[in-house]
Amino acid sequence: MRLNFVIPLIIIVLLGLMGSVYVVREGQVALVLNLGRVARTDIGPGLHFKVPLIESARVFDRRFNASAFSPERSLTSERKDVSVDFVAIVAISDVAAFYRATSGNESDANLRLEPIIKNSLRNEINASTLTELVSGNRSEFVERQLPGINEAAKSLGMRIIDIRLKQIDLPTDSQVIQQVYNRMRAERQEVATRLRAEGEERARAIRGQADREQTVILAEAERDAQTLRGEGDAEAARIYGQAANRDPSFYAFQRSLEAYRAAFEKGDSVIVLERNDPFLQYMRSDR
Repeated sequence: MRLNFVIPLIIIVLLGLMGSVYVVREGQVALVLNLGRVARTDIGPGLHFKVPLIESARVFDRRFNASAFSPERSLTSERKDVSVDFVAIVAISDVAAFYRATSGNESDANLRLEPIIKNSLRNEINASTLTELVSGNRSEFVERQLPGINEAAKSLGMRIIDIRLKQIDLPTDSQVIQQVYNRMRAERQEVATRLRAEGEERARAIRGQADREQTVILAEAERDAQTLRGEGDAEAARIYGQAANRDPSFYAFQRSLEAYRAAFEKGDSVIVLERNDPFLQYMRSDR
């Protein structure tokens, strides 16, 4: 009889001990509920005890989690339609507030957090141009909104660490894509026209410089040629003078031959002279 009484008692004690112990792992946080009401919060990692049947423990992950949301479609300050796809890095900051607001359901937490983030981002998008969204500093874009988002997220016991803008798309059912392409095309054409004009201006400057250098080189060459011709003529005159001084009669004869050659070069020239004209002296005699 005693054995039949002891065994059930031992089983009840073991079950009671098992129901009074719970473990919180690293990166987790727990709270204890006493008959459904929050009794203790912010319980860190380790082995902990609770009152069986009366108290229950809820353990939550307090590490950073990436929560993906559906893309947000908004209008820029230019009234252009854009779709922004983003991911929020969130963490539990107040486990008691998190439990009271969401009953510990992470899906409900994301559903309540989504409009807070989207409304804030929509305000920033509405105040920005399409160029600022696409090519601006996205970190500054997010940092301007984080304080307001975290203030609203306090009621959920959550904190937004960062918001990553994954992609900014132009909806295919709008005229924004064609407008952006037209603007990009116009900007590229403007750049090409500017570069072409700069190239033509540079080419004109190079051609002008080359023409000036050519004129200078030709003028210097002509000057040097004139100098050489003058020196050559002077040297020839000196040589002719020396030759004439050595044999004046032969020099006179050579000059007369050159004059005959020049006068009768065409072969049909007619010259009317007196019979005793000195021009014909070498035709009458070789002396």
